[in-house]
Formats: sequence, C-alpha cells, structure tokens
Amino acid sequence: MVNGESEIDDVQFFFASDGKTNAKSELDATLDALFQEKSFDDNSSACKFPARKAWLKEKLNINDFAKVTCKKYDDTLKKLNPKSATLVYPSAHISSPTSMFGHTLIRINSGYNSRLLSYAVNYAAEVESKKTSMFMYATKGLTGGFSGSYSLLPYYEKLKEYRDTEQRDIWEYDLNLSEEEVLRMFMHIWELKNTKSDYYFFTENCSYNMLWFLEIARPSIHLREHFGYDIIPLETVHAAKEENIVESVNYRASKRSILLKYEELLSDENMHLPRNLVESKIELNTVVDNKNIDKQQKRYILEAALEFLEYSFAKHYISEEKYLSLFHNMTKARAALGSGEKLNVEVPQDPLDSHRALRVSAGAGYRDNKPIGFLGIRPAHHDLEDSNYGFLRGSQIEFLNLQLSYAENNVSVEEATILSAASLNQRSEFFDNFSWRAKTGWDRDYMGEKANFISTVGAGYSWGNKLAYIYLMADPLFYSTEKIVTAIGGSLGLVIDKFSYMNTNLELTRRWYDTREEQWLAEASQNFRVSQNLQLKFKYDYGEKQYLEIKEKRETLRAVLNYYF
Repeated sequence: MVNGESEIDDVQFFFASDGKTNAKSELDATLDALFQEKSFDDNSSACKFPARKAWLKEKLNINDFAKVTCKKYDDTLKKLNPKSATLVYPSAHISSPTSMFGHTLIRINSGYNSRLLSYAVNYAAEVESKKTSMFMYATKGLTGGFSGSYSLLPYYEKLKEYRDTEQRDIWEYDLNLSEEEVLRMFMHIWELKNTKSDYYFFTENCSYNMLWFLEIARPSIHLREHFGYDIIPLETVHAAKEENIVESVNYRASKRSILLKYEELLSDENMHLPRNLVESKIELNTVVDNKNIDKQQKRYILEAALEFLEYSFAKHYISEEKYLSLFHNMTKARAALGSGEKLNVEVPQDPLDSHRALRVSAGAGYRDNKPIGFLGIRPAHHDLEDSNYGFLRGSQIEFLNLQLSYAENNVSVEEATILSAASLNQRSEFFDNFSWRAKTGWDRDYMGEKANFISTVGAGYSWGNKLAYIYLMADPLFYSTEKIVTAIGGSLGLVIDKFSYMNTNLELTRRWYDTREEQWLAEASQNFRVSQNLQLKFKYDYGEKQYLEIKEKRETLRAVLNYYF
C-alpha cells in the first residue's frame, strides 16, 4: 500500500469490500477467509493467495490454517522451478515513440541449462493498437485510461517479440536474489496473475511494478524510494545497481544488430544478394553455384538471408507458406557449405554506463557581443546533443526541458519544451527506414524577440556509417504569436559520434512562412563527455530575426556544463 491505499484496482484482489483503502479491514477479512475455507482445492483462498498465507504464518506464527491442495499452483511452481532472477531491459525501439524509453521485465530463472526455457513476468497496458491513435494513446497513458495486466510467459516468446520483431537489443542483469527470495516473489506474482490495475505512463508503468516484485523478494531494499514523479525503465536498472542487487550482465543482439553486422561482412558486390533471395528476385543456385563468390561469402549471404527472412516473416511482409519454403531451402543450402567463421556482434556500451535522466545545466557566453548567462533543468531524458554512450543512436526523447537566459538584468525563457522526440533511423541494405521528429513547447527561433509556442512534426531520411550520420528533414510547423503562423522548414544535419568521449552536431535550416517571410537558422555544438554524468558543451547558434521591416542576424556563442543525476 501507498499512503494507506493499495495500488491494485481490481476488486477480485481483495476480500473486504473496502480492502483497497482499509488495510485493517482487509487483514481481518483475509484471516477469516483462510480460517473458514469453503473450498479446499484450487478455488480455495489459500491457493489463490499463497503469499498472504505465508506472510501471515510468519508474522503471526499461525500453524492451524485449513489444509488445502493447490494443484495448479504446485504444477506451475514445478514447471518454473525458480532458482534465481534476472532484470531484463529491452532497449529503446527507435521507430516507435511509445517505446523509446525502453522496457523492463523480470525473468524467473529455472534449474534448466538454457535460460530460454525460463519464464518471464511482464506488466503492460492493454492497448488495441490498431484502433488507438497516437493522441489517444498519450492521453489515456497519462490519465490512467488503460488497464495494466500481468503476464507470465516463456522467455523465448518475449525475446521473439522484443529482439526479433521490434529490433530491440536485450540487456539481462542477473540479480543476487536467493532461491528463497525468488520463491517469495513468485508467490506474489501468482496472486496478481488475473488482476488489473490502472496503467499510468509515467508512474504506475511496467518498470514500477517490477520494483514491487523485487522489494517483495528482498524487503530490505527500497527501490521505489529512488523515484518521485516519474519512473523511467533505464532508471530502474540504475536503482537496482545502486541497491547492490545486480550481479552480472549479459547482452543479446537484436535482429537489427545482427543484420547490420552482416552488412559489414558482405562485400559490396554481394551486399544485395541476401535481400534478393528473400524477395525471390534471384534463385538460390545463383549464389550457391556461382564460382566467383568465395565460400565464406556464400555462408554470409545465406546466413544474412535467413536472418532477413525471419525478420520479414515476423513483420508480416511475407506469407507463412513462402517463409517455410524459403527457410527449408536456405538452411539446407547453408548446411551444405559446412561450418565457417562465427558471427561476432560487438557488445555495445552498457546502458548502465550511460548518463542519468535528470539534467541541470549552467552556462555563459555572448549574444550579439553582449554577455549572457544560461540556466536549465530537464527531468527526462536524452537529446541528440547529449552523449549517446549507452543510448540508441539517433534517438531523442525529452520532457519539460526548461532553459532560461539572463542578460542586461532581464530573465528570459529560451526554451520550454513540453515534449521533443526524434528518431533519426539510418537507412541501410536491410532497413528502409524513414526518420521523424516532433516538438511541442516554446522557443525563440521565430522572427520576434520573445519565446513563442511551436508545434511541429517532420519526416525525412538519414544515412550513416561508423563515423557519423547525416539527415535530411522536412518539418511543417506553426507558431502561435499574435496570430497563428504556419511554415515549412527544410533541414540538413550532420552528427559525428564515432568517439565515445565526444560528439559533434551540425544543422542548417531554411524556413518559409505563410507571411512570405523566409529565415535561415543554423546551430553547431561540440560536446565532450567528461564523465558518466558530466558533459561540457560549446555551442554556436545563428538565426535571422525581423523587427518591423528590418532583418537582423542573431548570433549566440556559449559554453555549458551539464550534470545528470
């Protein structure tokens, strides 16, 4: 309970009619139900709520509860065979704004050799994705309009969903929980398996409910106390580390990461062959019987084709009949080539080594040759000028970014972002991605002097290599000044991010307003990662301003220190 009220909203979870808000009433009703069982099988109170019964036996030293037979519980416990637990973090899904914070779930590790045979407990909002618009998703997610439900599924099914279909790298953080603690957690999971609760995007979300399970397993840790107004999935992993329950880490590459690795290994003349095989543009013997392709390249071609085939089937790009036929023929051809070099996907930077979500900043510089100071705060979470160490390349999502300036005894709002998100997803041989970005809030980029409300959603394309990536965007937008002003902007950007200790961001923008005004905007920043949570930034901004009939140039040069915690 929190402040005397349970966070479970399902009436089936309580024995007392006022059990959600009255802990004493619920305790009395629970004791009555356990002492006065009317059923002694799977329908008994003790079988439905084994964690409560175990807790009461321990705290009140009760040994004369009615004896019951819990076949379903015992069978499930035997099947899971819980020995240890792992906190699993599927990283951000770059193409989906609803999943750009990442996700967390818990794997209950069994005594089997393969972790894939273990089960995972997950909490998620029940969303009819095909019928729910982005606006409705955001509105319901912020106001508790969705119901959240728990699921207990084989881990390999969750891997298929997150790693293969959604192209998300998986990070597994093994926890130092004892077998007894994991059993205590499982009993609580059992009690919640059929219940529903109101889902809130920032607070009572997937990650928050995983914290409850971990605290129940080991009551001496206090994970939820690390959070106030929001719970971000990656931050919950940081909290677990700070509570000293993370023991080791394991990385599972996504289908996307694997295919991008094959792009590095395939020669230029063979690069298009895997996709052509899957799309039936060429026959299999075109590769297998080609004497101009060496044996190892043939192995890479067929292996990449199989990976792309599975990806295409998971995304419903091809029929099951075609998938099975191609899969059979390709695996047979690949087996005939014998074993070759093992694919080695490099492990990226651990997200636990990335910067924290809350950022404060202070800086100073010159605007039009006059001194100016800057202060800022951003509750969450990451932008393209932050160090992308441990983050997904080209992704940005931030809320409530407030930046103030001080000059000539005046304090002004430089920027007040409600939401800003971007997905600069580089196109490649296997992925025909488009890029997008959106922003809602206030900024000072328009022609006037003060900050004006802006809303924009743009789209474009991005291309890159290991050194850097470029992007080309078209951004329809509107400003709210004394009236509504609409515009279209075109931007060309470059991000150099090869080195873990620094990144360089450049962008040039041209805007055409419906007032027949035109405007150039430009910005350049050089950013240094001093430590995990400290960044030094040097930034130059250029913008054209117009006052009455006079067009002026506004130039700002600043040095900023960002601290994350």
